Amino acid sequence: MQKIRKGDSVVVLAGKDKGRTGEVLQVMPKDNRALVRGVNVVVRHQRQTQAQEGGLIRKEAPIHLSNLAVADKDGKATRVGFEVRDGKKVRVAKTTGDVING
Repeated sequence: MQKIRKGDSVVVLAGKDKGRTGEVLQVMPKDNRALVRGVNVVVRHQRQTQAQEGGLIRKEAPIHLSNLAVADKDGKATRVGFEVRDGKKVRVAKTTGDVING
């Protein structure tokens, strides 16, 4: 079970976007990276094709999982723990003890 999953609200802990929050769009466990909406946005030059117009494209680049923390209900960063509740393994916020949805 992963501590950060697709759909989670996360806070950036380090880097140029430190303090910003966003939703996880994709997690890449093999690379220990994740795509977060609106975070680590880069500009790429796109060559024109028949299907797509050329120009400058802004898109999110992957960010390392160590620079992300799950946001609790208050929007603050929290560490994630695991517990067995009602026979199921669930993720729990260390600050509040609440179950993290997902």
